[in-house]
Amino acid sequence: MATVEHCLYCFEALAAHLESRKPMTLAEVQKSWAEYVHSVDPEVGDKTADASEADSSSRGKLAKRLPALQRIAASVSSSSSPLSSGSASASTSSVSLGPETPATSISSASASEEEEQPEPITESPLFVTWNTISPRHGHMLRGCIGTFEPQDLDEGLSSYALISALQDMRFSPITARELPSLEVAVTLLTDFEDADDAMDWELGKHGLRISFYYHGKRYGSTYLPDVAVEQGWTKEETVVSLMRKAGWVGKKDKWTEVDLKVVRYQGKKESLEYAEYKRWRDWVDKNGKRS
Repeated sequence: MATVEHCLYCFEALAAHLESRKPMTLAEVQKSWAEYVHSVDPEVGDKTADASEADSSSRGKLAKRLPALQRIAASVSSSSSPLSSGSASASTSSVSLGPETPATSISSASASEEEEQPEPITESPLFVTWNTISPRHGHMLRGCIGTFEPQDLDEGLSSYALISALQDMRFSPITARELPSLEVAVTLLTDFEDADDAMDWELGKHGLRISFYYHGKRYGSTYLPDVAVEQGWTKEETVVSLMRKAGWVGKKDKWTEVDLKVVRYQGKKESLEYAEYKRWRDWVDKNGKRS
């Protein structure tokens, strides 16, 4: 699942870019965060250090690519140009078919200490979302771009942190003066499966990626796992809205006549506000905790 360190790393990549300095690596962030937490609470810090060490030492590939994910990869263009989400909601994402898309997710419970621990994730499809937090308006989307292609987290997170902040075509690039008002959310996508039909998924659990042909043109888009619940939609309302996001202009009551190909997926998300990043970063600068 995504971690606090992943979020810190995204903030670090963006802040360093805007401040014209060299960013810390993911391994440096993980190590210094463990030390930072230990300085506040030694007992918690010891556990964090063990987890961070395991994450940074493992470089295994994804053990298995489900057929649904393989078909997604095979169907998209080889182009690496980023695609943005298509909604003004802070957690809503929709995209055209391509290797890069936006997403959001829900976290899963960690395994007990007595169970065999899974191999730490070092490569995954991922999405980075930037939100602006306003006392008046709450959370407002500021940028969201990601990819369904598995990425090495060290390179992928830093790249998409900048792409989503600076290249989301719906927004102007994020500036340095905006940093204090930002929140970042990192989502790692998992469990891609072909759905039997448009209703073969669970609200709040699954994200959806659809594709279909209409009047000879191909359409496609995606919604993140938490979108439908946040919007208060039923499953049917979610699917119809997703088709609209893709560009479908047919009659609402005719949506079932469209032959939809549906892939459902889950997500592991973590989020962090700038204030927490700044406290950690100030501690790093003060204590020289950088490799």
